[in-house]
Amino acid sequence: MIFFATSALYMNDIIEEEARRAGATEIRSISGGVEFAADLASAYRFCLWSRTATRVLLGLFMDDDIQNADELYEASLQIPWEDWITPEQTFLVTETTKNCRYLKNSHFATIRVKDAIVDRIREKFDGERPMVDKEESDVVFHVHIDGDAVAWYVDFSGRGLYKRGYRAAQTDAVLGEYLAASVLYRSEWRKALEAEETVPTLLDPFTGSGTLAIEAALWASDRAPGLVTARKFNFLSLPFHDPDLWDDVVDEAVERAEKAKDRKISIYAWDNDPKAVAIARKNAELAQVDHLIDFRIQDFLTISKEDVPSDHGYIITDPPYGLRMESDGDLRSLYRKIGSQLSSLFGGWNVALLCGQQELLSYVDMKPNRTNTVNNGGVTCQIAHYYVFTSEERQQMIERAIARKQERLAQPLSEGAQMAYNRLVKNLAAITPIMESQGVTCYRIYDADMPEYSAAIDLYEGKYISLQEYAPPSTIEEEAALRRLGELIDATERATGIDREQIYVKQRTPQKGEKQYEKMASSDRFYIINENDAKYLVNFTDYLDTGIFLDHRPIRAEIAKMAEGKRFLNLFCYTGTATVQAAKGGALSTVSVDASTTYLDWATKNMELNGFTGMNHFFYRSDCIEFLFDTYDRYDLIFCDPPTFSNGKGRDTFDVYRDQVRLIKACMMHLDEKGTLIFSNNFRKFKMDERLLEEYDIQDISKETIAEDFARDQKIHQTYLIKHRPIAKIKQVKPAPKKVIRKK
Repeated sequence: MIFFATSALYMNDIIEEEARRAGATEIRSISGGVEFAADLASAYRFCLWSRTATRVLLGLFMDDDIQNADELYEASLQIPWEDWITPEQTFLVTETTKNCRYLKNSHFATIRVKDAIVDRIREKFDGERPMVDKEESDVVFHVHIDGDAVAWYVDFSGRGLYKRGYRAAQTDAVLGEYLAASVLYRSEWRKALEAEETVPTLLDPFTGSGTLAIEAALWASDRAPGLVTARKFNFLSLPFHDPDLWDDVVDEAVERAEKAKDRKISIYAWDNDPKAVAIARKNAELAQVDHLIDFRIQDFLTISKEDVPSDHGYIITDPPYGLRMESDGDLRSLYRKIGSQLSSLFGGWNVALLCGQQELLSYVDMKPNRTNTVNNGGVTCQIAHYYVFTSEERQQMIERAIARKQERLAQPLSEGAQMAYNRLVKNLAAITPIMESQGVTCYRIYDADMPEYSAAIDLYEGKYISLQEYAPPSTIEEEAALRRLGELIDATERATGIDREQIYVKQRTPQKGEKQYEKMASSDRFYIINENDAKYLVNFTDYLDTGIFLDHRPIRAEIAKMAEGKRFLNLFCYTGTATVQAAKGGALSTVSVDASTTYLDWATKNMELNGFTGMNHFFYRSDCIEFLFDTYDRYDLIFCDPPTFSNGKGRDTFDVYRDQVRLIKACMMHLDEKGTLIFSNNFRKFKMDERLLEEYDIQDISKETIAEDFARDQKIHQTYLIKHRPIAKIKQVKPAPKKVIRKK
């Protein structure tokens, strides 16, 4: 017999393993679940022991060439439904449909199959027919349509296979049993449970309804999830059901639980909400595992070392995320505190965190060993797995890293690396005193000074290096290019004294359209840097740029000086660094506009980082030119720093040289009569259009906005101050009064 176990997303591999352990063969993943061959005993066993499958269907018939609804009916009519149902029984037809051109309404498929079943039974039973019952049907049939292919099934297990029956009540945050089981399956705890004779200690510090702890207790006590509470499987009503064989499979499961009853099981379930703990305890009682779980009203964020239940163990938990907290600020604070508690109190523990907002995991401030993707009610979630090093292990890692570094630094530099090192040392000697005197902590130390080593190197806070290699020409062999890059990294480490682990290397190539916003990696690790008494978040790995354009440092400082009492507009705002300076300078209000949600979120965080969260700061996701033509507000100070070229999805192409007149005129429509537009771009061949020069007062301030660390490249950007020309007022001169000549 061929069975099909339906599955939620990202769980097919788990179900494959469950089928294998049940005794199935010919196992393969297909769309929506796992197909396998099994005898009746193996199918019974799978239904009893599967922790993650949602439903098990028995295949009846398949046709890969159904062209219309009439053919669906005719093919259905040929299936011997009388083998499965009699007129005295009730039935139901369910369906799944995709890529079907002839069905406008998927429910129509169930109607046609239902009609075929009824007509077939009438023919076989002298006009008698079974009735449809949507609530308590004796037999459930299922039809799956994928394009022209149709498969017919009888429901073997019954819907909601994952429902154990122990959930009497639940908290607002619901974690499904199948999802909890999948998190446990992915965890190191499950691996240790199967490898060791003893059951490892498990802690869920955000237990909610207790689902994770209960599923873990069932697993640890070797209890078949299908026997947790009395339930009626659909196969009990099918004609081929073998009661004796079923009893044997049940006895087998009972025997396994009996053998495991003496296991020492240590599972702890905490929550700071007394109501949640009461619900979890009640659910555990219904699952008959309450004696295996230590429930406590406990706030994980305030515990001390004395509260940690073991020297080592496993934390598996589902902390709040999304709508489960009042604000994003609360969430970020929560995850920071979780990371702090784990690092300080749980050395030697393995941790698995389930989170529906991957970004929040970056605030845990630990690097996961691996991650898994799961789906929770339509929300894509990540399971992040960590190992918390003990203080002794951390010290050993530090010592090993120091030893590796000393060994590396003891090696002589190659001739090329020595040349690059000499140049870097010379640059640092010249530029560092200037930057220190200005209080600048992030600046450029090298910009393709030597043609053989074509890269830009920026120093951040004396701790991090962003090394962006310019793509080598095609004439340079790949091996030679890689060798030169390695030499430049060696030279940078020697010259700056910054550990190689903090030197972040990327290759810079021209980016167009959506690629300007695409992630290059997914570390979500941000660092805080300082500039002009403000703080910014930067990311060295995930995007082409770090989140701040260092060459705009003087422009940002000028914006801070000009912004007091002004209405400020930041177009193509990127991560809002200029907006932060405007707010710091005392802007009356700020408006930040960008087409990228990623960058607008980043801009919001930068503003929050500096305490600017008032109602006078606005962020709009929009094409900037469309924004200018769709709104009417006026501003005293506008900063416009467009890309050289953009052809983002859903937007017209933009070319800064071609479209400068339209863009600047649109900006000037919003500029107050006495306001200033700061227009900047990094197109090296840019020239201001004569039509604009004739209409507005335009001052080229490019040289004044290029700081000493970028002086080697005077075309790094071009910047202009643009103002409305004053309208000359003609003063009317009153004519002198006429002299009256009196006649004598």
